[in-house]
Amino acid sequence: MTGRNVIPVLALILMIVAAQNVQAQWTAEKPGSDNITVLGHIPLGPRLSVADMDVEQELDRPYAYVSRMVYGTEGPRGTDMIDISDPAKPKIIYRWRIENQDLHLGTGGMDVKHFKWKDKYYVVQSLQFRQGGPNPDLGAVVLDVSGLPDPGTVKEVARIREPEMPGGFHNIYIYKHSSGKVLLLATVSNAFAQVYDLGAIVEGNMDDARVGQIPVPNSEDGRRGYHDFYAGYHEETGQDRFYGGGRGGYFVYDFTNLDSPELLATLTGISGVTSGHTFTPTPDGRFAVAETEYQYAPLRIFDLKPALDGEVTNIRNPIGAWTADWRNLTHNHEVRWPYVFVSGYLDGLQVFSLADPTDPVTVAYYDTYIGPPNTDRYPMFNGAFGVDVRNADGLIVVSDMSTGFWTFKMDGFQGWRGTDWGVPDVSSAQKWDTGPASN
Repeated sequence: MTGRNVIPVLALILMIVAAQNVQAQWTAEKPGSDNITVLGHIPLGPRLSVADMDVEQELDRPYAYVSRMVYGTEGPRGTDMIDISDPAKPKIIYRWRIENQDLHLGTGGMDVKHFKWKDKYYVVQSLQFRQGGPNPDLGAVVLDVSGLPDPGTVKEVARIREPEMPGGFHNIYIYKHSSGKVLLLATVSNAFAQVYDLGAIVEGNMDDARVGQIPVPNSEDGRRGYHDFYAGYHEETGQDRFYGGGRGGYFVYDFTNLDSPELLATLTGISGVTSGHTFTPTPDGRFAVAETEYQYAPLRIFDLKPALDGEVTNIRNPIGAWTADWRNLTHNHEVRWPYVFVSGYLDGLQVFSLADPTDPVTVAYYDTYIGPPNTDRYPMFNGAFGVDVRNADGLIVVSDMSTGFWTFKMDGFQGWRGTDWGVPDVSSAQKWDTGPASN
């Protein structure tokens, strides 16, 4: 973070700290708020060996998937598959690992997502390996997990490689497009997001798998442009929309036409933001929660309407901001209006309300991280990494980089459907059978 960015960011934080109802909440005697119940917890391995995670949405498919990585010399590279049929007693039922672990260089498993195609269920594990060892061009492995909980039925069905863009996929997102295709969006070592047709991939048609690219505007130098993204159906316009965080800020595209994505809005020139990270809209596409990855950075809340309505071409100023503890930073998040569920690194699980986007308020928390800060990397890089929500029953799941896998319930949150809140039924949970337009 440059010196010119520190003052505006700290000023923004000072303005919002007073509005927070719950700050610096954790104590050894009381690690969570009264309205959060820990259902289950299992350690997974060495410190900093746990990355992102994903949970299946169907109650008769009670499985969660956790990416495993190596930090320094510790940890495996692969995926842990966890049975949560009893959320109070999660158990590992299968561990997929890349072959020749010790020969590979780099972190390994970073992001993981599941999908359904023609009555079968699959997991995509993103991978990042450096040159000097095997598989520097390997972006992801696709696993057939239809036969779970029987671990003997799990099988690898495809590997997605990009020889001309080595370095793997740092983040991925899977989206059921209005065309009926199930799309994989992946960060690559270039100034765009690569779009793949997962149906073609699992059916062995890799030649037909690359179906589009979504560029980072004004960025053509070949370096990785996006860090993370979200895709969702916009009910009012019938558009498939892409929300990407990357070099310069945040960008919104209409990618209904995969051959010609249309840039709808840019959020650049924002004080304290030189590169966007996670970027998630509300179900109606009106507001967005934006993260940028450095200490003291809050989550910024933006109103996208002026740009989407054509009143302006670029948005620079947030309308609100939220942080759990101004000394730290938050990481990934899931929007289930009006709640935002956050994996807050050292602050663990955090939940805040976006009912008033100009004044977000913390409503629940539980600190999953119990160890001291790092001394070998910046201290805030530890703790809760990934978070997900099962809409059918409101189960909350968290992957913590050092303490493992957690399951939670929040009082009064028994599940989520957008229409119950007067908003479109749109979230990261995909409608594999009906498509994105179905409520």
